[in-house]
Amino acid sequence: MENGTYFYFMLFENLGYIRYAFFGLGFTLYCAIILFNVLIMLAIFLERTLHKPMYILISCLSFNSVFGTAGFFPRALTDLLSDTHSISLEACVLQSFVIFTYAANEYTLLMLMAFDRFAAISKPLQYHNIITPRFLIVSVGINMAYPIILLSINGLLSTKLRMCGNKLFKVYCHNYEVVKLSCESTIINNIIGMLILITTAVIPLSLILYSYVKIIIVCQGSSSQFKGKAYKTCIPHIVVLLNFSMAVISDVTLSRVVTLELPIWLTVLLSLEFLIIPPILNPLVYALNLPDIRKKIICLINPSR
Repeated sequence: MENGTYFYFMLFENLGYIRYAFFGLGFTLYCAIILFNVLIMLAIFLERTLHKPMYILISCLSFNSVFGTAGFFPRALTDLLSDTHSISLEACVLQSFVIFTYAANEYTLLMLMAFDRFAAISKPLQYHNIITPRFLIVSVGINMAYPIILLSINGLLSTKLRMCGNKLFKVYCHNYEVVKLSCESTIINNIIGMLILITTAVIPLSLILYSYVKIIIVCQGSSSQFKGKAYKTCIPHIVVLLNFSMAVISDVTLSRVVTLELPIWLTVLLSLEFLIIPPILNPLVYALNLPDIRKKIICLINPSR
C-alpha cells in the first residue's frame, strides 16, 4: 500500500437497510449523552453551593464525556449514511487521539476524585488546606496535559509509518490497529503505547484502589453514622469506576485478539462499550445519588418548582 493515505472501516460494509436503524439508535444515544452531561455541567456551574472540589471534578468528568464522544459519534453517524467508509491517515490519527485522550483523562479524573474523598473522610479538619483551589486547578491541568502530550507524540509517530494494509475492523480509528498495519518496525510506538497504558490507566487505577482501601480502614473504627455518610459519597464514584474499568478491559482485550474470529456484533459491542456506557451512565449515577445535583437539575428542567 503506497504511503498508507487512506483506511477503510470494514465493519460498515454490507449493513443494508439496518444501517438506518443503527443511525437512529446512535443519534438518540448521542443526544442523550449531550443532554445528560450538559445538565450536570450547568447545574454545577449555576449553583454556587456546588462550587466545591467534588462537584467541580464531576463537571470535569461530564465535559470529558462530551469531548470523547464528539470524537466518535459524528464520524460514525456519517459513515452509517455514507456508501464509502474511508478516512485519511491524518484524520484517523486525530480521531484516535481524541478518543484515547478521553479514556486517559477519565482515569486521571477518577483518581483525583478518589483522593478528594480520601482527604475528606480521613482528614476532615485539614481537608480545605489539602484540597485548595490552586491544588485542584494544577492537578486537573497536569493530569489532562500529560496524556495529551504522550498521545500527540504517539500519533505523530504513527503518521510517519509506511503501511502495508488499509482495512480496519473497527467502527472508529484505534491507534494500536493502525500500527499493526505497518510494514516497518513499530518498537518505539509499542513502547510509548505501553507507557501510556501504564501511566494513564494502571497507575491511576492502583492509586484509586489504594485510596478506597484506606477509606475502608478509616471507616472501620468510626461510628455507623460516619460510615453511612462516607459510603454514601463514595458509592457513586465506585460505580462509575467499575463501569469504566470493565469497558476499558473489554476494549483492550478486543484489540489483542484476531477480530475476524469474533462475531461482528460482539466486536462492535466490545469496542464501543467504553464510548457509550460510561458517558450516559455517569451523569445518571450522580444525578440520582447526589441530592444537591438532583435538585438543581430538577429546577433547570422545571423552573416553576
